[in-house]
Amino acid sequence: MDLQLTGHSVFVSGSTQGIGYAIAETLAREGARVILNGRTRERCEAAVDRLRAAVPGIAVSSVATDFEDPEQVAALLAKLSRVDVLVNNVGVFDLMDFFETDDTTWQRYLEVDLMSAVRLSRGLLPGMLERGWGRIISVASESGVNVQGDMIPYGVAKAGMIALGNGLAKLTSGTRVTVNTILGGPTYSDGVAGVVDAISQEQGLPVGDVKRSIEGKSTTSLLGRFLEPEEIAHLAAFLASPMSSATNGAALRADGGVLTAML
Repeated sequence: MDLQLTGHSVFVSGSTQGIGYAIAETLAREGARVILNGRTRERCEAAVDRLRAAVPGIAVSSVATDFEDPEQVAALLAKLSRVDVLVNNVGVFDLMDFFETDDTTWQRYLEVDLMSAVRLSRGLLPGMLERGWGRIISVASESGVNVQGDMIPYGVAKAGMIALGNGLAKLTSGTRVTVNTILGGPTYSDGVAGVVDAISQEQGLPVGDVKRSIEGKSTTSLLGRFLEPEEIAHLAAFLASPMSSATNGAALRADGGVLTAML
């Protein structure tokens, strides 16, 4: 299926690995001009090389930005002359004790996981509205609906992202610009793989055994396994496409059936 993305300019925050990279690669394969993003120039350049090897002949560039720093985000926006599709993907996550989580940690989660989307959307949405076409896609999480007790800052930030998408969509009424949010389920991204590897080393167990053990602990997952980053990317690609014109203001689940009680 031709998703009609050839020539469209796409910026994906946090796209040097994991879900963000998978989205960037999927959109590049559809002919989009992709701008990658990571915290350091070295990571960005490595991701550009990887993407060029995977999809020869594509138009790809990168901009390094630390989203904890509002000044760096402002500098990033000054470099982005035109973006047709914005994918808010950058985020941090970890397990933590709520009672031992200090204000500095909370601020980091809000800056990176939520305010990154606020600042990028505020900077790029006006241009989309002026040109008469655009897409904003935010990669949130089922954790923003069903907040885990050991990931409360992450869940709160993702809940904010869901609310942000709902509100921004109201600003696009009567236009060909849409704003949608993906509720991703547990995904075997590079970050999750690193956590699984650390657990396997700590417990002296094979990585595969640890992974299957974690997958088996979910009592609601209909898939019964981790999602792959590409499975999130496929939904993002549809939402980025002109073919998704009737989908706006939606929070779409790609969670593997984790939110079985959600209406």
